[in-house]
Amino acid sequence: MLIYLMKKKGIRKVVASPGTTNISFLASIQSDPFFEIISSVDERSAAYIACGMAAESGETVALTCTGATASRNYLPGLTEAFYRKLPILAITSTQPTGRVGQNIPQVIDRSIVPIDAVKMTVQIPMIRDDEDYKACNILINKALLEIRHNGIGPVHVNLTTMYSKNFSVKNLPKTRNIERFTQNDTLPELKSDHVGIYVGAHVKWSKQLSDAVDLFCKGYNAVVFCDQTSNYKGQFAVPISLVCNQDMYRSSLRTMDVMIHIGEVSGAYSTMNPKAVWRVSDDGELKDTFGKLKNIFQMSELNFFELYSKNVKNNQNDDSYLRAWKLENEELYNNIPKLPFSNIWIAEKMSSKLPEKSVLHLGILNSLRSWNFFEVPKSVLGYSNTGGFGIDGGVSSLVGASIADPSKLFFGVFGDLAFFYDLNVNGNRFIGNNIRILLINNGGGMEFKNYNNEGSMFGKSVNDYIAASGHFGNKSRELVKDFVENLGFQYISADSKDEFMNKIDLFTTGNQTSKPLVFEVFTNSEDESRALWLMRNIKHTHLGRFEHLGKKVLGDKGIRLVKHILNK
Repeated sequence: MLIYLMKKKGIRKVVASPGTTNISFLASIQSDPFFEIISSVDERSAAYIACGMAAESGETVALTCTGATASRNYLPGLTEAFYRKLPILAITSTQPTGRVGQNIPQVIDRSIVPIDAVKMTVQIPMIRDDEDYKACNILINKALLEIRHNGIGPVHVNLTTMYSKNFSVKNLPKTRNIERFTQNDTLPELKSDHVGIYVGAHVKWSKQLSDAVDLFCKGYNAVVFCDQTSNYKGQFAVPISLVCNQDMYRSSLRTMDVMIHIGEVSGAYSTMNPKAVWRVSDDGELKDTFGKLKNIFQMSELNFFELYSKNVKNNQNDDSYLRAWKLENEELYNNIPKLPFSNIWIAEKMSSKLPEKSVLHLGILNSLRSWNFFEVPKSVLGYSNTGGFGIDGGVSSLVGASIADPSKLFFGVFGDLAFFYDLNVNGNRFIGNNIRILLINNGGGMEFKNYNNEGSMFGKSVNDYIAASGHFGNKSRELVKDFVENLGFQYISADSKDEFMNKIDLFTTGNQTSKPLVFEVFTNSEDESRALWLMRNIKHTHLGRFEHLGKKVLGDKGIRLVKHILNK
């Protein structure tokens, strides 16, 4: 993989030092006429030789050495290269890193390198499965690209070997080569019958960026894949959570030749299937979210879409991909069954009622997933703490946002664990009357009780420790009420659909109330899990068809459970 990618990126000059640990690498490249190799016994000298070659030729020069202290002698030359911004690739060979510190001969720890010796150091393990393969591919691509990323400088690759003596391979196996482009480069041509733009969590869009994306979509038959945190409100938005999260159905619309990835961490968990991904971000970093990263564009999103819109060759305003997505979504939404009282049912009833220009904050994971199934008004922006993706801090983020703009209404939807985890912020004296908190209290970590979570296999015993049930008053009807009312909140609650619907207008009123508001809704885990199952099985809710398709997957016991749920 390393040799293949070195050739793809034109790294042909190598200064080789002798040793056993790097025999596999050296014997391979010395038999390939692509490489120009010179020998140096002294690794200290070899690194300085590489500096001279790189400065004179302008090309990247690779170093290769064995284990033990050989690599330590590279440090003076690499320091020189760092401060002179010379393109050097230092490849140090090593035994498996698990042997470090075990008194095994010729094994030293290279996991830390002085910060002014190399721009980046990567540890390349042996490949034992597909996950290892993907990780190594990304790491090697990342290292080789870093040599000329945001300035030029040396990079270190610590390459594990198991001393293979098999030199029978005559042709290098192909592996994914990732390229990086800036706005000053010649950009690759975008060839595709339809294009997807996947938007992770994203800050508020400027009108200029939104207009540029709309123009791009018109020229390339593109759509914009969104969830509640994407915040794109243009005409080419398609919500993907319902289509992409069906248990027994895989839409062909999920597959496309090119998917452009912008924004940050998404909580949509949508199963997209692009053939290639183009990542667009100012930082130019490799973010291989979908395992199909091909190109990185280090530029602003605005520059990317404007540059490609200028190159549209067929400006026929083809919107067939958009129409196909809308039809697919419409079919599923029109067949949503009657849902039990749950976070998902609440999202279904309340999402369209949010006041214009209000802001929605969602706790992870159950609340975000529930609300991703539905659309909110175009002027409503959505946020969730998907960066670190923990339950802590959601209410605090809501409070912080509400303080930043007292003129807007801020809604937050949180489960009981997330709410109590962040309880103290409710006593902050800067909280204004523009906050509305919807607390879904089902008495524990709902995520672990859902039918599709491995925790559910433990039945009621999941409540003991896995789902952390029984804490925080165990669904007390008085605890939250007394606490928030003493802090100056107005408190309302609901135990049923009718009670919720009687109070929804008060909670969603567009006028600021005299006090901040907490709406506590009590649901149960059985209804929550059943609602999720119903949403994820709209396409195959007919029992006979489901049994025919699912028996081999679920087994007789699983089918009996499904029948029980459907009969209820």
